Amino acid sequence: MRFFPRLLLSHLLVILLAAGGMFAAAELLAPSFYREHVDRMAVMMTGMVGSTNHELRTDLEAGLRTTLNRALLASLPLAGGVALLTAWWMSRRLGRSVQRLDEGSRALAQGQYTLRLPETGNDELADLAHNLNVLASALGRVEQGRVELIGNVAHELRAPLAALRGYADGMQDGLITPDRASHAITREVGAMDRLVRNLSLVSRVEAGKVDLHPRTIHPAELCTAIRDRFSTSFEEKGVTLDVTDAPLPAIQADEERVLQVLTNLLVNALRHTPAGGQVRVHAGPQGGMLKFSVQDTGTGIAPEHLARIFERFYRADPARSRIEGGSGVGLTIARGLVEAMGGQMTASSEEGRGSTFAFTLPLAPVPG
Repeated sequence: MRFFPRLLLSHLLVILLAAGGMFAAAELLAPSFYREHVDRMAVMMTGMVGSTNHELRTDLEAGLRTTLNRALLASLPLAGGVALLTAWWMSRRLGRSVQRLDEGSRALAQGQYTLRLPETGNDELADLAHNLNVLASALGRVEQGRVELIGNVAHELRAPLAALRGYADGMQDGLITPDRASHAITREVGAMDRLVRNLSLVSRVEAGKVDLHPRTIHPAELCTAIRDRFSTSFEEKGVTLDVTDAPLPAIQADEERVLQVLTNLLVNALRHTPAGGQVRVHAGPQGGMLKFSVQDTGTGIAPEHLARIFERFYRADPARSRIEGGSGVGLTIARGLVEAMGGQMTASSEEGRGSTFAFTLPLAPVPG
């Protein structure tokens, strides 16, 4: 049986039970209410009609009971009609709400994440409709992300696969020597391997399952490491690398992951900073954290792109990033690693004047 007839029958059953209870209560309780009045009237009327007190009491009680029952029966049709209409209206209203929720949940189960239910009223059904709408929005974003992820991965793999096929065909036709083809094939396989490893790391970071080995780290060691790692690359492009040398308090973090974050930020900064520009790495305490910032004088990021810069595979300039080897997940990985170590990452930029990426990490506890 559907919800509406079941709800209506339940209301009607309640009405019948209430009516039966009303008659039973009248039969049981009414005599106690008018017994004293009957006794007084019986005393007054004994002398007038010559009947005994007992006979008058019996007649009066029977008459009052009959009158009460007739009054209840006379009012029953009107009260029953009003109760029936009210039960039908309430059942219909609740039935429609439940039907909408049922249709919405079915659409959600079938993948129709754009459907939204009306959120009318302030009851639990309205709360349930709101929660279903929130769930539909979340599932819609997940589905969109899944579709975009599949498309982006397919796009990223298409270029190296096409290159591999070209080199293989060239060797078969004798246009490319095996030695030359082997180097090119190794390069393309390496690009695919980096993409697969980055995707694996992104999934582990977003699932909160990345392996971390925090320990006390002196920021001076990190600054020295990135200076040694990037000085040659910056000199070759003609970009100045300025790394802070100020004494800094120790932090509690995973050294390898912090270097990975700084590497991703510096690679991005170098990629988008033209020759003659400058990239500055600065660090300083901020409350109970140590704040790192990587500031460049590059092309900057437009406001419409800045809000999505940490999304997987999102590029403000897809063509240039792909040509220069960016996979589009470096910033996603960097922010995920920072958050996993207890910090936060932010980005600010101004078109034509450069960008600044900053992140915080907790300070190491002071030995007691």
